[in-house]
Amino acid sequence: MSEEGAGWACQEIGTFDRLRPEDKGFTWLNPVTLWKSRNEILAGLFGDPSGEVREQWVAALRERGADPDFRITPEVGESFDFLLVGDTGEGDASQYAVVPGMLKEGAGTAFAILASDIIYPAGSGNDYRDKFFRPYKDYDAPIYAVPGNHDWYDGLGGFMRVFCDASLKPKPDRGIRGLLWRKPETIDEPALAEARALRGRPAQQAAQPGPYWVIDTPSLLIVGVDTGIKGTLDGEQTAWLRRVSLDPRPKILVTGKPIYTGNAYKPSELAGGGTVDDIVRDPRHRYVAAIGGDVHNYQRYPVQVGDRVIQYIVSGGGGAFMHATHTIRRVDVGGVHEDDYRCYPLRGDSLSFYSQLYAKRLRMPWMYLTPDEAACIMADQIKNKPVRPVGTVTITRRMRWAARLLGSWPWPFRLPVDRVFQHFLSELSDWDTPPFFKQFLRLSVTPDHLTIRCHAATGCLRQELEPPVEDEVRIPLS
Repeated sequence: MSEEGAGWACQEIGTFDRLRPEDKGFTWLNPVTLWKSRNEILAGLFGDPSGEVREQWVAALRERGADPDFRITPEVGESFDFLLVGDTGEGDASQYAVVPGMLKEGAGTAFAILASDIIYPAGSGNDYRDKFFRPYKDYDAPIYAVPGNHDWYDGLGGFMRVFCDASLKPKPDRGIRGLLWRKPETIDEPALAEARALRGRPAQQAAQPGPYWVIDTPSLLIVGVDTGIKGTLDGEQTAWLRRVSLDPRPKILVTGKPIYTGNAYKPSELAGGGTVDDIVRDPRHRYVAAIGGDVHNYQRYPVQVGDRVIQYIVSGGGGAFMHATHTIRRVDVGGVHEDDYRCYPLRGDSLSFYSQLYAKRLRMPWMYLTPDEAACIMADQIKNKPVRPVGTVTITRRMRWAARLLGSWPWPFRLPVDRVFQHFLSELSDWDTPPFFKQFLRLSVTPDHLTIRCHAATGCLRQELEPPVEDEVRIPLS
């Protein structure tokens, strides 16, 4: 959690740039890119059809003989390790900067899980070469995934073709929504076959039974749910989740939408009433953690539920633009004490980075806050115990005004860095040079404990060689 570990003192750029495809031109500034993502807005205006289409996919999978409980049974013993990476698929520097550290820490792991938004902007099967097969061609183990909202903008067609080897022609959607809805792209099958060869070794092959699944191991069940575009589980998936959750073994939930994020409680809804968290909290089900993507940073909330603690984690820093953490107020949601909460990037680093970004874009150098200045301002604001030691800083009026404009205060006149920025303008300020503030998780399972480590990926060579541990938690399973 040092300044160097965050990537501020980047003496040498990492090797990730050599891994990238020659076409480095992905940008959210392109109107075509934004138009391809229009289904998010249409789902909000006219309703989210994900549940209906998902049930069509599942019916087709069951017809061809899929396991009734959508179980994946890897060849692992009672102790094993795996990786979890969220929101990966931009296909640019933000994604490839994660790869070298992920490969180093992933050596010897049994499998990896991608949580949410495998392909930006719209989940096309024609984008998988450079945003899935190429970046992970040297990871020598299976990769499983749960889709995010962006994967659903293609009707889940690309996701299901790649991960489940399935195809479907959805029933036509009539009315205004059907007229404006973005239709799935036709997949270039020869190109997809060529892309698959990049991960063609026997050790890399994965048989995923559906868009939601349960990884069945002796010590732990890993339950992955598909939250569609707006975060609702359909009736069949809800019944499945209730059924597999009755297994007596301890479990973690992997979801496209986090349950706690930004000091707010946002559980996905279940068809017929209730939320996913009702199932997670039920002591009969023995969930010890719930990990979600969608938000592009790392956050951890240890929530006391009865006589146990459930770790609610956001892990969405695997390959897309960073969502700010400095806008998160003093944490109190779910009874979590601020000093027990963890995030990456640290709030001060987030504030410093966005101050630098806006100082350059607006040509207003007075806005720039050094990492030490930003850390002191955030400690003064949040009244927390600083995670990283900082030097002596006198907070000036200039610094306070810069912080206000960047959203560290609940102040109406500020630059867009929070909700509006997240939905419309974060994409316009994507960047391709370190520090990236990306992250991934390595999870170690034994019969008695689950250890979760959050590793940073900065884009700097030193952190590629030794990915810093930004957070670690050890969870009893017995």
